Amino acid sequence: MSLTKKRRLLVRTAILAVLIAAAGYTLYANATKGTRGKLQAGDQAPDFVLKDLNGKTYRLSDYKGRGVFLNFWGTWCDPCKKEMPYMNELYQTYKQKGVEILAVHVKDTRFLVDQFVKQYGLDFPVLIDKNGDVQNAYNIDPLPTTVLIAPDGKVKKIIVGNQNLSKKDIRNMMDMIKP
Repeated sequence: MSLTKKRRLLVRTAILAVLIAAAGYTLYANATKGTRGKLQAGDQAPDFVLKDLNGKTYRLSDYKGRGVFLNFWGTWCDPCKKEMPYMNELYQTYKQKGVEILAVHVKDTRFLVDQFVKQYGLDFPVLIDKNGDVQNAYNIDPLPTTVLIAPDGKVKKIIVGNQNLSKKDIRNMMDMIKP
């Protein structure tokens, strides 16, 4: 076999090996994507730092010893429009009992968020996840999703998607994470 044919065979073999490795990785990644990095009850809640609409900084770890009702939402989300007034009604009462609401907004413009907050008269902190970093860290999809964080910083429960939460449901969730 000539030197040229040997080189060609070597290059083709290397290319084939790379393609097989890439295909294998793709199959593995797709087969395990539902379980990789999925936050679950009992896990430590990932710490984050976000700013609210006024530029005030909030760090999850600052709430150690308090329950945190962490709500991921969007202005276009119909269930969010129903839940937010209930959350707002319960906010002051549960804040005094050691439960904080942090509403993490994703996907919309600042203008739309401001309008939503004014329309519903929200008193609790509305944080802006501009780059989606916190949404990704918590593996949030779809909206709304609420993560109940116990005073020890561990996830107590995750409520995903359109659950049509009532005021009673939200009150029960807040009771679950009271110190």
